Amino acid sequence: MKPLGWWLRHLHELLESSMARTLDAESLTRRHWQVLNTIALGARTPEQVDTAMAPFVTGEGPMAPKVADLRARGWVGEDGTLTADGREAHARVEERIKEFRTKAVEGISDDDYRTTLRTLERCAANLGAD
Repeated sequence: MKPLGWWLRHLHELLESSMARTLDAESLTRRHWQVLNTIALGARTPEQVDTAMAPFVTGEGPMAPKVADLRARGWVGEDGTLTADGREAHARVEERIKEFRTKAVEGISDDDYRTTLRTLERCAANLGAD
């Protein structure tokens, strides 16, 4: 049996590559999707996007270039909200993301999923307690 670290790294790589393939049809990166979704959830300025995304992008710098790219596509207006094209793109990509997430946990019961999350939380707490 392979150790926990091997499985975590392997799963991370599979999640990243699968997500990249999912988003490739729209020429988006994972960060683009996260910025688009953050704006759809109410962030209006690049600073609000940065604040909302801070837990996920440690050390990556500001998301302003991603916001600018989404503006250039016509998906984000000058007021920081999604345009009609942006709302359509968000809905389209969100559906692909839902399919991706469903595939990732296919065959895993809700109980097993919750147990896995609790186990990973416990491992993180054990190592973060120093």
